[in-house]
Amino acid sequence: MNDKKSATIAVRTGITTDSQHHAVVPPIYLSTNYEFPEFGEVPTYDYARGGNPTRSLLEKALSELEHGAGAVVTNCGMSAINLMLSLLSPDDLIVAPHDCYGGTYRLFDSRAKKGAFNVAFVDQTNSTALNAALENNPKLVWIETPSNPLLRVVDIAEICKKAQAVGAWVAVDNTFLSPALQQPLTLGADFVVHSTTKFINGHSDTVGGVVVAKDAELADELKWWGNCIGATGNAFDSYMTLRGLRTLNVRMRQHEENSAAILELLKHEPLVKVIYHPSLPEHPGHEIAKKQQSGFGGMLSFELKGSEEELKLFLGSLKLFSLAESLGGVESLVTHPGSMTHRAMSDEAQAEAGIAATLLRLSIGLEDHSDLVADLKYAFDKVRESQQ
Repeated sequence: MNDKKSATIAVRTGITTDSQHHAVVPPIYLSTNYEFPEFGEVPTYDYARGGNPTRSLLEKALSELEHGAGAVVTNCGMSAINLMLSLLSPDDLIVAPHDCYGGTYRLFDSRAKKGAFNVAFVDQTNSTALNAALENNPKLVWIETPSNPLLRVVDIAEICKKAQAVGAWVAVDNTFLSPALQQPLTLGADFVVHSTTKFINGHSDTVGGVVVAKDAELADELKWWGNCIGATGNAFDSYMTLRGLRTLNVRMRQHEENSAAILELLKHEPLVKVIYHPSLPEHPGHEIAKKQQSGFGGMLSFELKGSEEELKLFLGSLKLFSLAESLGGVESLVTHPGSMTHRAMSDEAQAEAGIAATLLRLSIGLEDHSDLVADLKYAFDKVRESQQ
């Protein structure tokens, strides 16, 4: 069977491949080292940092899901991003979104200040600003769509055409949607990066990342660097992530269904100043999202109409939304980006990116959506009572 659907790839990768005991689910290989068949003959696996059978299965699954030529699973999402930077030289330029994830912003900014490369943070929804940045012949254009935390959407195919016209690679952070809802390599990108901690694992119990390359030579180069700098993931986390991946498609459908119910509440809530979600027709990236995504995912953000004290009251009144960082798990989370995920950015950088003081980001979990709606309603009512 060729051209298997994503749900089939996610479920079936590695199933019934155990030749030792014919286990349906592939076993976990925790060994750190492997025996050489004989002197001078290098085996497929020799040391776990360079290769591990369990990690290889996860890499195979993620590479197939993203339509890539190869993948490297890393020990966290930031490690995956850092691995990508191994391909750059001091004179190279990265064009990155001005509103990207705070950890990405911090890494790019800090490494650039140490002379590892140059970086330009640009509003990629502004074609004039993006075109001006591309005139400087970057080596890498970094895309994050939908962006974290404002869910801005950019046209992957259009940016890829522009970037490749000046000889630049394009890497897309696809964490918010997962390969179940978006495949950037099919739209022209050269690399896809995920924090597998999020939707791919989906249970908030392992930390990991992955880089998927479209080109086999670049995939091999990334594998070399992954081993060289010790960025690769361990066997246990790979096993758990593959276990989570098997339910990715069905989980994403439920995340979306729950998100739609919560959006209906927010659209009619007077205490909501603005909602950030590409499914809304008024969202600037709505039409682009419909074109390049097969769904809208389980993330949304909104600004609360109120003071800092009212924001604290709202957060303190929630019972089913845990105040925590990360996203994409079965449990619902609420995050205050300004003081949590994006606190590494200066106040000026946050303001330029549009991260308001009362902005909240929701990761919608798999609880019953009526309970989640009731929880939010209760918190809004508590704020309303305080204003009377």
